[in-house]
Amino acid sequence: MTNPSSKKIALVTGASSGIGAVYADRLAARGYDLILVARRADRLAALCAQVSKAHGIKAEPIVADLTKDEDLARIETILSTNEDVRVLVNNAGIARLGPLAQRSANDALSQIALNITALTRLTQAVVPAFIGRNQGVIINIASVLAIHSMPISAVYSGTKAFVLQYSRGLQQELAETGVKVQLVLPASTATEIWDLSGVPLAALNKEALMTTEHMVDAALAGFDQGETITWPSVADASLWDKYEAARSELFASTQVGTPAPRYNIL
Repeated sequence: MTNPSSKKIALVTGASSGIGAVYADRLAARGYDLILVARRADRLAALCAQVSKAHGIKAEPIVADLTKDEDLARIETILSTNEDVRVLVNNAGIARLGPLAQRSANDALSQIALNITALTRLTQAVVPAFIGRNQGVIINIASVLAIHSMPISAVYSGTKAFVLQYSRGLQQELAETGVKVQLVLPASTATEIWDLSGVPLAALNKEALMTTEHMVDAALAGFDQGETITWPSVADASLWDKYEAARSELFASTQVGTPAPRYNIL
């Protein structure tokens, strides 16, 4: 992904601000033309003008709400038919944090629609084309809350846990191809998602808050180093290895045909 040839396009969702906007800048700096997808036309247009001028690339804005079927279908068509698309960054997402009893059903469904359904459909649209060309990169932005849940994050954590497991399964499916899938799990990052989530950015521990620039730069450095799973804020990479070893041991222990002795059934 470092030195693409001409006419290579990266499509970034949720690109009008935050993590998506930084990915747009960094991929443009690597020579990619861009298709930037988001809901806010003014911000998209400004970003396209900015990265085009700074990096001498072409940037196309597409205004779309990926929770709406007709908008999602337009992006699916691009991904499945445009042979110049080489990178898909599934960054678009929302959080609606709070106790379930105090949030509406629509809050839950909107998170599922964007964090799960849109990501899945866009990935599904591009994978056959990538396999056919035996190359392509999919970057799925999850969250550290994929492995941790709080009283206010039941739905959000659930959606990000889906992204984790979906990406892991897809990585195994594509292991013998030239298609790469990177899973990125940021911790608290300074984006607008917080002020819309119900937990304002100002309420977060500033010492634990990463800038969007540092997050994306770390994720891309991880990609360049061959990481399939990137934890931008985790210094001790062996922690993930230990987690994986424990998970594998737990799964292996389930593969028996009798109840556990502690249940005293037999």
